[in-house]
Amino acid sequence: MLHPNQFHVNEAWIAFKLNDAPVSTDADGHFNLLALMDAASCFILSSALVPVSAAGPSEVEAKRLLKEGQARKQQLPTTLFISSDQPAKLLIVEAERQGITVVRVPDDQLVMFIGEARDGFRERFGGGRTQ
Repeated sequence: MLHPNQFHVNEAWIAFKLNDAPVSTDADGHFNLLALMDAASCFILSSALVPVSAAGPSEVEAKRLLKEGQARKQQLPTTLFISSDQPAKLLIVEAERQGITVVRVPDDQLVMFIGEARDGFRERFGGGRTQ
């Protein structure tokens, strides 16, 4: 099982779906919230709303996620962990293009990192409708 104390800050990041149920809007439909987190600090570096119908973030969204993470940390990680349940083909392509090693791991291996963030999102937003 992976654990935050195995990493130095900015050594590895994690891309994962923050929400349990789709976030719904009246105007634009249903979305998943993809978050990018530092593995050592569990600090969320960036996030993107991705349409439920999409196969992961678009190329533009993938570039923006990594660019925002880099802006917060002043460098890119050496490794990006992505939940094997998360569709993220274009994020993987973009990360590898930037020299980041991508590792797909089962979601249950990431719970130590992402569990609290998901719990907080669920408590605050519960997956309900927004205007």
